[in-house]
Amino acid sequence: MGIQKPSHTLAKIHLKALHTKSFNILFTLSFTVFINMFCFAQELPKPKDPIKPELITDSTVVKTDSLIGLPIIPFKEIDSTSKDSVANKKEFLTDIVKYKAKDYVSLNQRLQQTKLYNEADVKYGDMTITAGIIIIDHNKDLVYARGIVDTAGVYTQSPVFTQGSSVVEPDSLIFNTVSKKALIYNSKSKQGEGTIISEVSKRENDSVIFVKNAKFTTSENLDDPEYYFLMRRAKIVPGKKVVTGLANMFIYDVPTPIGIPFAYFPMSDKHTSGIIFPSFGEDNGNDRGYFLQNGGYYFAISDHIDLAVLGDYYTNGSYGLRFETNYATRYRFNGNLSLRYENLINSERGFPDFSKSTIYNVRWSHSQDAKANPSSRFSASVNLGSSTYFRQSINQLNLSNSQNNTLASSISYSKTFQGEPQTNMSVTATHSQNTNTEVINMTLPTIQGSVSRVFPFAPKVGSKKGIIQNINFQYNIRAENRILTTDSLFFKKEMFDEAKIGALHSIPISTNFKVFKYFSMSASANFEENWTYNTINRFYDEETETIITEDLKGFDRFYTYNFSTSIGTTIYGLFDFEKKDKDPKIQAIRHVIRPSISYNINPAFDQYYDSFEIIDADGTTTDDVRREEYTRFQGSIFGTPNQNFSSSLGISVGNNFEAKVRDNDSTATEPKKIKLLNNLNFATSYNFAADSLRWSPMRVSGGTTILNDKMSINFGATLDPYALDNNNRRVNQYNIDNGGSLFRLTTANINMSYTLSSKAFEGSDNQQDDAAIQESIRSGGRADDLFGRPEDFADKRLTDDNKKKDKDKEPSELFNYKIPWSLRLAYAVNYSNSTRQNEISSHSLMFSGDVELSPRWSVGASSGYDFSNQGFTLTQFRFERDLLSWRLNFSWVPFGTYNSWNFFVGIKSNLLKDLKYDKRRQRDQQL
Repeated sequence: MGIQKPSHTLAKIHLKALHTKSFNILFTLSFTVFINMFCFAQELPKPKDPIKPELITDSTVVKTDSLIGLPIIPFKEIDSTSKDSVANKKEFLTDIVKYKAKDYVSLNQRLQQTKLYNEADVKYGDMTITAGIIIIDHNKDLVYARGIVDTAGVYTQSPVFTQGSSVVEPDSLIFNTVSKKALIYNSKSKQGEGTIISEVSKRENDSVIFVKNAKFTTSENLDDPEYYFLMRRAKIVPGKKVVTGLANMFIYDVPTPIGIPFAYFPMSDKHTSGIIFPSFGEDNGNDRGYFLQNGGYYFAISDHIDLAVLGDYYTNGSYGLRFETNYATRYRFNGNLSLRYENLINSERGFPDFSKSTIYNVRWSHSQDAKANPSSRFSASVNLGSSTYFRQSINQLNLSNSQNNTLASSISYSKTFQGEPQTNMSVTATHSQNTNTEVINMTLPTIQGSVSRVFPFAPKVGSKKGIIQNINFQYNIRAENRILTTDSLFFKKEMFDEAKIGALHSIPISTNFKVFKYFSMSASANFEENWTYNTINRFYDEETETIITEDLKGFDRFYTYNFSTSIGTTIYGLFDFEKKDKDPKIQAIRHVIRPSISYNINPAFDQYYDSFEIIDADGTTTDDVRREEYTRFQGSIFGTPNQNFSSSLGISVGNNFEAKVRDNDSTATEPKKIKLLNNLNFATSYNFAADSLRWSPMRVSGGTTILNDKMSINFGATLDPYALDNNNRRVNQYNIDNGGSLFRLTTANINMSYTLSSKAFEGSDNQQDDAAIQESIRSGGRADDLFGRPEDFADKRLTDDNKKKDKDKEPSELFNYKIPWSLRLAYAVNYSNSTRQNEISSHSLMFSGDVELSPRWSVGASSGYDFSNQGFTLTQFRFERDLLSWRLNFSWVPFGTYNSWNFFVGIKSNLLKDLKYDKRRQRDQQL
């Protein structure tokens, strides 16, 4: 008879916890199991006669412990035969078995079995089994586990076998507690990113599993997977690898000819090295033949650094190489480095359109954690290479960056030395490259140093007050080695021939104080000394009748100084509409005015100017001789000394307009503040020392945001008070006196950008940067997709799989109750009329957008229209289809210089991402 527990209790069996009434029965059961386990034990015979004591003289010295009165025998005198050399047999259970069940736990004495029913749970060491029914057979050392069939006839509570990090979900299983082997039926085992569905699995131990007729898939729908590889026989090492023999792909249980005689799937949780399979196709546009693109090898060097070596190869001999590495050390720094090189061959040798060129690009990004070293910092942002790289590159990644006009780089190190005063030092190398003119400006390096402001008359305690206590001075130095070169001479020794070296020392002295309570006044003087290593000598050569300029090398210097003062205040104006109406929509408008007047004096340093005579062709009279002045510091990189005395008055007015409006939300207690104009600025100056044209053109600028800050508007204009003569030159006559208006509009511009998405109407419009946009920014492109997106569909780093999805509501399988969309617009127009040309120099509208037509269909487009040239800008259409475990992408540039298309279908999972089909058409060759 078995002992049955009540159904509402959870039984946990342990010898110390047994009730007294069941002690005899359990003792009998334990004794029976003990006899079965140790069947070799026999009963010892009883002695017939008692053993008589025998006195033996022992020479061993025995000491007695005074505390307990027992003899102490030295260790070396103990008889070695006192320890049994026969090892005890290892017990059946080496750990405590804990088991429980929801309904009951029964012990069958006759069958030596323990049965657990409904939500049964057995834990033994690192092994855990949960199931509907679990039977423990003590005779055979086996554990049986299976599910139960509920009243509706549904099989529920299937077993879940967990050992270490390995989890198996079968229909039923048999586990041997001694050998730790198991037979598992209809199991589902998670291995890395994939799942193995097996009819029969034989578990040898916790590290080896053999399966037969198993399905390997990365699908989330395990009951009806979209695809799987049928493995006839396979060996699984959990967490490490899967090795299989003959296997082929099934799509919705339909066999395909895609098969492999054997396969090896790495299942490591850590990043490991491996081959990156390339894309293949044919380049018809440039006659480069067939190609393999974006293939190579990934090196998992360590947890802190990796390396990807990628390459492209075309059958006509063209090839490309790319080295990409990422590195990071937590709480210290992180960065990435990319080296790209392409050797391009067009057509065939002997043909008139044959050409050969090499292009390259270097990108490096490095950032230091702010906590790593507060007193010093190193950063790098490098993007340099061939000016034509992004326009000629045959890799479709660079499509959006083909519109870049500049490449810029900066590498800097800064150090702060604490103390009084504080000293700062920095070393920077910069690079600026115009991809249209192929002109490169570099500083190798720029060294800057500064000493923080010193207030010699400030009190030791308390705040500084008055003109004297606020007097302060500072010291700054800036030294540069500036290089101006071209793309063809880059990284060659000739690029250093025209290098210019110079240093600028400056000591600014300033103070500030209040005047008449509401006015802030400041005064300053600035002393500068310019050191240069590049000067010139200029003279007139009578023989050739030309002006000769010689470049001189050697140290030279000049100093300058200037004075300035300014006064300003802030005026607040409020237009209150609540006085007129009881509850107006617009309650008040606030106008903030910040006027400022400055006065600057720049002395003339004509001692640094020389002159030479120029004799006209006949040279007969003195009128034919004229003098031309120049300064030998014309080649200085920090400018030249001022030749003319300047005494100018500057006037500027800044404006800001805000409004308080009644909130549409009736529960709001305060009115809503909106910005009418963020800024509206006017600035001009008057030079008292000038002989003519004393007024400088007035500059007007402003900006605002509207539509809940979704649209930003910025505008500017230049207004000239002087007229033009017949040769379109400014003359010393006001435009109004010449029959015109008060000001003559010379330039004007307006820029507008608008971003809107469906999330804006849901109250959450968090724009997040995806990997494709970050790739564009790294190459110097835009932070949006108005010029298209860089796309390599085979590269998981550039897909949108990492975007956050709205998981609050599951999408309907029948229709899309929400249609997410986004729209981005950019409008720019520039007007020029400085010489009466009266023309729109540039006028364009760019737009891009994305929309999800259904839960798994999304389309997008990027384009623009140039109104000046009457043509469309770079246009790109994008289509994406989510095929559950697969994804389909198609991008198309229908016309223009970069006319091309790209089709891709492949598996999402990183484990099988090389299983793909990629077809593309390259853009046509441009002569």
